[in-house]
Amino acid sequence: MATAVYPGTFDPMTNGHLDLVSRAAAIFEEVVVAIAPNATKNPLFSQEERMSLARQVLQHIGNARVDGFDGLLVDYASRINASVIVRGLRAVSDFEFEFQMALANRKLNDQVETIFLMPNEECTFISSSIVKDIARYGGNCSRFVPENVQKALEKKFGNHRPSC
Repeated sequence: MATAVYPGTFDPMTNGHLDLVSRAAAIFEEVVVAIAPNATKNPLFSQEERMSLARQVLQHIGNARVDGFDGLLVDYASRINASVIVRGLRAVSDFEFEFQMALANRKLNDQVETIFLMPNEECTFISSSIVKDIARYGGNCSRFVPENVQKALEKKFGNHRPSC
């Protein structure tokens, strides 16, 4: 069995992310949730905060662990002896970007394969950006994120939000 890496910004981790980690953990010996700093985005949570939240969320999945990385994903995958990159596809609109990334990664290192997993239908519309917008404007995001993430969002956005 192989080690898989599931990379992302995870700002914050959603129930959709959790679903994909659970699915990958059933397939692979180990799943490394690799949290990137992503300089092209302006994260709400620091990399350390995102890693801490993810560790709390994933503690019940015995063969999943959280790590941080920076640089090329295929180089990181090689360093941790991962032979598979797991990527999620929520909608057809995700496919083009993910397909291009998978082909680029294959050109950089043909020893690392990319597989695509689809989340549970209840999670297909969830994204970290949508969750942050809901939380920012006081909406209830408890159906979209684990409880610890909900509490962290409440803390980030202050007490003016009654239910998220």
